[in-house]
Amino acid sequence: MHNPANNVVLEARSFCCNIGGNSILRDISLQIHRGQYVSIVGPNGAGKTTLLRAFDRLLSGDTSGELDICGLSWRDWKQSNLAKLIAMVPQADSRAIPFTAEDFLLMSRYPYMSPFCTIRPDDRTAVRDAMAATGTTAFAQRRLNTLSSGERQKVYIAAALVQGAEIWLLDEPTTFLDYHSQVDILSLVAKANRELGITVVAVTHDLNHAALESDRVIALRQGELVFCGTPEGLMTSDTLQAVYGISPLLVEHPQTKLPMIVPRRTPKQDKETA
Repeated sequence: MHNPANNVVLEARSFCCNIGGNSILRDISLQIHRGQYVSIVGPNGAGKTTLLRAFDRLLSGDTSGELDICGLSWRDWKQSNLAKLIAMVPQADSRAIPFTAEDFLLMSRYPYMSPFCTIRPDDRTAVRDAMAATGTTAFAQRRLNTLSSGERQKVYIAAALVQGAEIWLLDEPTTFLDYHSQVDILSLVAKANRELGITVVAVTHDLNHAALESDRVIALRQGELVFCGTPEGLMTSDTLQAVYGISPLLVEHPQTKLPMIVPRRTPKQDKETA
């Protein structure tokens, strides 16, 4: 349905969104190209998740401006066709989902199924392949609410593979995860981007990872686009001051030479003696 010759897969032109009378996004214009890894950063309340949800048509507020998905207005997409193109990967929170991992992944084949149809062999093959690729085969018969946050997030990544989507939208995919699980999840996403050509658009608060992994970075503040460019352009004192209102301490990464943020040491106060 979309034009494969058009390298722009997501585009906003003067896009605005108001929810409950509050202006959440204002005059957003940007392009995301096929196969890119794009991070969306910014302070809390900047509108990052709202922008992500807009690209999957999950907004309930009032909008203006234009939003195109693979050259077609977001209003003109059939939801079943859009689901074959875009997968939303949620946070691995603690909400109880009363399905086994295998059943959940089979349900992720919904864009290819008609109502009341039976599960086909190719649906089961897609599930098996996705579980093998994400290391979740051992979880097939376990209910999602019995899995750890890291295990559950791997299943959500597997669901995006099962869905066959070319564009993944991830909303802080490493929230709630320990360091080892963060590395696992980010490695799976990076592998999908590099080896499968998946376009990745991820909301994150990890600026160092955004700089190291992303082709482009989008920065929002108070609903406005403050920066859209390369990681090198983001990781400067002036840009970070414009986005966050602070100038963090930057040091050179030993491998990539990109500036990285390191914590500032808080000066120790002399202890009062009795």
